[in-house]
Amino acid sequence: MDSVSLTSIATYSYGLAAIGFLLLGVPLLTGWRGRAHGPLLVAACLTSAFWAGSLAWAATDLMMWTGLSDGFEVARNAVWSLFLVVLLGDWRDPDSKLPLGLRPVLFGAAVCYVLALVAAGCGYWDLALLESVLPVTARVMQAVGGMLLVEQAYRNKTTQERWAVKFACLGIGAMFAYDFYLYSHAMLFREVDPDIWAARGIINALTVPLLALSMRRAKSWRSPLAVSRRAMFHSAALFGSAIYLLAMGSAGYYLRYFGGSWGTVMQVTFLFGALLLLAGILFSGTFRAWLKVFISKHFYSYGYDYREEWMRFTRTLSEAGPHLGERTVQAVAALVESPGGALWQRRESGNFEPVAGWDVPLPDVSEPADSALCRFLESTQWVIDLGEYADEPEKYEGLIMPAWLLAWPRGWLVVPLMMGSKLSGFVVLQTARSRVKLNWEVLDLLEIAGSQAASYLAQQDAANELMVARQFESFNRMSTFVVHDLKNLVSQLSLMNANAARHKDNPEFQADMLETVSLSVQKMRLMLQKLSRIDVEEKPMPLAVDQVVRQAVANKAAFEPRPRLEVRDSGLRVLADRERLERVVGHLIQNAIEATPKDGSVIIAVDQDGDAVRIEITDTGEGMSEDFIRERLFKPFESTKSAGMGIGVFESREYINELGGRLEVSSRPALGTTFKVILPLYRRDALLERAA
Repeated sequence: MDSVSLTSIATYSYGLAAIGFLLLGVPLLTGWRGRAHGPLLVAACLTSAFWAGSLAWAATDLMMWTGLSDGFEVARNAVWSLFLVVLLGDWRDPDSKLPLGLRPVLFGAAVCYVLALVAAGCGYWDLALLESVLPVTARVMQAVGGMLLVEQAYRNKTTQERWAVKFACLGIGAMFAYDFYLYSHAMLFREVDPDIWAARGIINALTVPLLALSMRRAKSWRSPLAVSRRAMFHSAALFGSAIYLLAMGSAGYYLRYFGGSWGTVMQVTFLFGALLLLAGILFSGTFRAWLKVFISKHFYSYGYDYREEWMRFTRTLSEAGPHLGERTVQAVAALVESPGGALWQRRESGNFEPVAGWDVPLPDVSEPADSALCRFLESTQWVIDLGEYADEPEKYEGLIMPAWLLAWPRGWLVVPLMMGSKLSGFVVLQTARSRVKLNWEVLDLLEIAGSQAASYLAQQDAANELMVARQFESFNRMSTFVVHDLKNLVSQLSLMNANAARHKDNPEFQADMLETVSLSVQKMRLMLQKLSRIDVEEKPMPLAVDQVVRQAVANKAAFEPRPRLEVRDSGLRVLADRERLERVVGHLIQNAIEATPKDGSVIIAVDQDGDAVRIEITDTGEGMSEDFIRERLFKPFESTKSAGMGIGVFESREYINELGGRLEVSSRPALGTTFKVILPLYRRDALLERAA
């Protein structure tokens, strides 16, 4: 076949493919929203049309490839491969049908496609330019990868899904299979067969009816992957960067071609400058904001991916640490691409005061709660557009904007923070980096976000108030214990004072009186330290239990019936604070005395119980019922005594538990009560072994 006939065949062949893909892709431009995988189908069909058109144009000049057709071929293979990946499943999901082994391969393939686009733009991809086998091998690998994806996409579908996708898989698989045949033949014979190359256009055109038939069943293309805005954003940025590099590479190639001796220098300088410009664009916040708005506006029916936005919003507010107000402004501002803002909250004075700012200086301007702005926000719960207010103030009926807000630098939106029907604060945002149309969707999202942010701020305020309340509760609880101890001291001093008239000349009574007064003064000094909130650090130390109990019994010696101590095992030690342990034992002895008639008995026994020390306090008093022991005995502020505080037994059990022991009680009405204090036995050898 002569070259003229071959040129005509190739031109018609690729021209037919271009027309076919164009007729398939153009209708999707207006109707893809109702179809599954619409954006990728549009991109794949139009890229294939441009690829076939460029080859038809190249065939008129007896050329098999140009730099433009090389770039379109790489882009065509990349888009169809991406379509198959999306059809297969969500590659980010560990439970996806996509085999785990394919994931790193797909990532590497994406990088190779970008590099191939750059190489095509620089003229290094043209088969006629390079005599090496590298470009042919790369094209064979692209075809093999495409066929592998077709096989995976079809095999991992259910029977019903295969009915919907089988013609698409057949058509796309035919394109990749013919490419594999073309380039493997070229690899074998070190040249591309013109007849096989010319027929490729017709082969691709024959796949168009198969794709069209499968697209009619597109509603059954169920795929677990929905292309998120984040994925679309990064894909668009990557694809745009590849197109940019392709254009810059082509320009650099022609600079070298026409630049003479300066060509290489001009090409290197131009490409390096183009890379710097691309890096500046990609790192620009304004560009990223514009791209996000553009994608949401033109590729999705709703402007927001609500799952993604709400997860980000909640994650920002839920971060650990202080500065919740600043994070609130940041979270609200991110919804509309605002670069900064400030937060006003209602304070005890009733005014709304600035409490936090994000990337803006915090002004020292408060807003009265009864001002026109606050009343308007609370009654309408509207988001106020300051620019719209300046142009058409009649839309905000009854609103008189404060002068400081109108003078706010780059002021844009006022977002109310509502707690129910009450205004708890508001956020003032600066103008967005990219123009955002304030439609009903944006305004509703800001209003809901404001309510959510208000609940977080209210929770923080409630937590702070609760912390203060707990501090007061702790202080009041400590005061209650001090009052309880003071009551016991008053009882001892009152009894001593009552007996002073009879025994004032008795030297033993005088010695007991001086000791009692000295101990009372010491205890009252400790009480004053606690009430004045002076921290007295407890220092647990090994204590001889019999000595501590003996002192507690001696403090109650003036009462009747007089308690009697029985030390059955001496030398037993526990690790505790002496003053607190003595007070605990004293509480229990005092309760036993008060519950026992004067002719009864109160016996305190100290002995060893295995690896523990046991202190038994037994009385022959009134006793208690099981219901009282179970429901009221250890409940604070519950007492059967008219002058009792109801916290002695509660405090005793709390401290015994703190020491790792336990408090047991057994009682029968009218027969008496026995309290058992069981504490871990202190042994230095055992502690050394445990430490070792």
